[in-house]
Amino acid sequence: MPLSEHEQRLLEQIERALYQEDPKFASSVSGNRMSKPARRRRIQGAVVFVLGLVLLVAGIPFQALYLGDIPVLSVVGFLAMLGGALLAVTSIGARGKDAEATGGSGEEPKNPKSGGEGGGFTGRMEERFRRRFEQE
Repeated sequence: MPLSEHEQRLLEQIERALYQEDPKFASSVSGNRMSKPARRRRIQGAVVFVLGLVLLVAGIPFQALYLGDIPVLSVVGFLAMLGGALLAVTSIGARGKDAEATGGSGEEPKNPKSGGEGGGFTGRMEERFRRRFEQE
């Protein structure tokens, strides 16, 4: 069921307030695409994982590369698979770190409507909640 016009306006107002109050959080939960470094890191991890899989399988038939009973090439392949998987998985959290690294000063813009440090959207919402609670 679609939202009414009033509900859409309220939702847009809440979104604007969220962007003003905490732009870092708002950008992290928005549906934006991954940054280029995070995407590149995920692709590199996948390539290293596939290369490790090939080494793991290829190490079994080569008896010359065994150290005793241990297939060295297969062990190296397994370690490469592990490293590639870690590289790809850790790229998920790299998006926020990349944004912090390229974001500049890290200071949030001040909201002129907020009444100082504790003001803003959350302060207004807390005040409304207190008034409603006191009315009952």
